[in-house]
Amino acid sequence: MKSPQGWKRPFDHPIPLPRGRQLVTLKDAAAYIQKLPETEQQLAEWQAAVEALLLVVELNGPTMMARIGLLRALNRNVQREFDTSRKDTHRGRRKRKLDE
Repeated sequence: MKSPQGWKRPFDHPIPLPRGRQLVTLKDAAAYIQKLPETEQQLAEWQAAVEALLLVVELNGPTMMARIGLLRALNRNVQREFDTSRKDTHRGRRKRKLDE
């Protein structure tokens, strides 16, 4: 059963694109993917994003599924790194007076 809004459904939070634009609705996301070069559209990440979009529209699923698919495809070349400067050294324990 399709939702009354279908492709016009907005994401809970807009998806930022590399050049400052944003994807606000499911239709915006579909149009963005259709404008990609054919070779890029055939990548597994974009195919998964399209599948998630279709599931959300056709089955009235949560837009978060489509959002995750799109973000994974957009960020497929981003290398994740561990930031050691954010490491907590005290493990959440406070220093007691007896330990000084």
